[in-house]
Amino acid sequence: MSSKSTIKLPVTKVYATLCTDMADELAVEEPLEIRLVHGAPPERRIQNISVTMRTPGNDPELAAGFLFTEGIISKVSDIDQINHTATVCSENRENVITVTLKEDIVPQLKNMERNFYTTSSCGVCGKGSIDAIRTVSIYGDVEDHILIDSEILHSLPDTLSHHQDVFSITGGLHACALFSTSGNLLMVREDVGRHNALDKLIGTALNHGLLPLTDNVLLLSGRASFELVQKAAMAGICVIAAVGAPSSLAVELATEFNITLIGFLRNHRFNIYTAPHRVVLQSNKIANSPFKHIHNH
Repeated sequence: MSSKSTIKLPVTKVYATLCTDMADELAVEEPLEIRLVHGAPPERRIQNISVTMRTPGNDPELAAGFLFTEGIISKVSDIDQINHTATVCSENRENVITVTLKEDIVPQLKNMERNFYTTSSCGVCGKGSIDAIRTVSIYGDVEDHILIDSEILHSLPDTLSHHQDVFSITGGLHACALFSTSGNLLMVREDVGRHNALDKLIGTALNHGLLPLTDNVLLLSGRASFELVQKAAMAGICVIAAVGAPSSLAVELATEFNITLIGFLRNHRFNIYTAPHRVVLQSNKIANSPFKHIHNH
């Protein structure tokens, strides 16, 4: 992460009847405007694509990942360059990033319409949302043979927590991580926005020619939302595990894309919501188990 990802501010800490004035370290949240330069001369144009609240750091990867997971570009070679820029003196250069496409690349800006589908509060039906994803994913039909042992799954949250550098300082960031099926940590990205953290991770994989991520496991530090499953599907990820709960639309999308979706992965337990064939269990199901009636919270 960037050295600008945290900031120290004065706080008053209270414990019972005791209080102390001291400094606390917080995760920084600042806007990042993503601009796109595209078109052939003399029709070359610059266009504002998105403004997202993020934690500074890995901004080029965030921009590349966003453009890819939104279906605006299809490969890293579409990009000519990515730079922090500012067109007027009043702009903070570090909060504006410009992605310049090669002159012969036509961005699929109509796919930006999917933004209307990607929040759970938008009120749009699930069917329309999922159809919008399927039309732009280039890895929706990639064959996979991935298997992961349940004991490996149990170990992933602890491994992630030991590598959440900024979260360990601030307690205020989401994280996502990419693992091998043997439990080896391949990559971690953090951000104040869970969708930004995943865009940073996928953008890094995109830049290094690692897509599709068919043979890897994605771990989310919080809940599994529709938007996160959508971005994972765009990158060809077949196994998603989340420490928190999935939403109903996330389960629906995972079912449609044959993604193994795991929730409540903590304290040596988890739920498999979709495509359980990729998880190698260490014991048989227990009939009339007393645990089956316990609600997960």
